[in-house]
Amino acid sequence: MDYGKYRYEQSKKQQEAKKKQTVVEVKEIKLRPKTETHDLNFKIKNIRKFLEQKNKVKVTLRFRGREIIYADSLGREVLDKVGEAVGDVGVILQSPAMEGRQMSMFLGPKA
Repeated sequence: MDYGKYRYEQSKKQQEAKKKQTVVEVKEIKLRPKTETHDLNFKIKNIRKFLEQKNKVKVTLRFRGREIIYADSLGREVLDKVGEAVGDVGVILQSPAMEGRQMSMFLGPKA
């Protein structure tokens, strides 16, 4: 068998495999604990769009100054509200967890 022909066929197979694969990106949405309802709904709309495009979403809630005392109550409440709002198009991959002064949660598309 001709080695040049073999290499050509291998490169063609690799190109075909590359065409069929999908790249999953992780999009990040940043919120604050006292984000107003309209702004929160707008962010939820963007999260839905990302999940429909089969991307994963990291929702980050940043606490500044004395807001950190509301992390367990208000913070978890906001992230739970986001999780419920996108429940029909996505699932919670990682539940809300504190990382320093931020609380984050991962959402993924429904299979």
